[in-house]
Amino acid sequence: MTTKDTLIKQTISLLSRLPQDKVREVSDYTETILKKLDDELLNKGIQEFVSNSKSFEFLQEEEDLYTTEDLKEKY
Repeated sequence: MTTKDTLIKQTISLLSRLPQDKVREVSDYTETILKKLDDELLNKGIQEFVSNSKSFEFLQEEEDLYTTEDLKEKY
């Protein structure tokens, strides 16, 4: 198994062999991956915050307003 440090060193070695414009492409792609990762982490944090929130607890305690006895016709 290749470690992160080894992969970084290999990548730097490969990047040094690329022309300037291709290095820019790799850099842009890396920025895109990091932005996507940041967005995923932010979404996960928001989901956890909302799921732990007590803002909608009142909905669990809401009483039934109608029962089957309130129906005029039953099918």
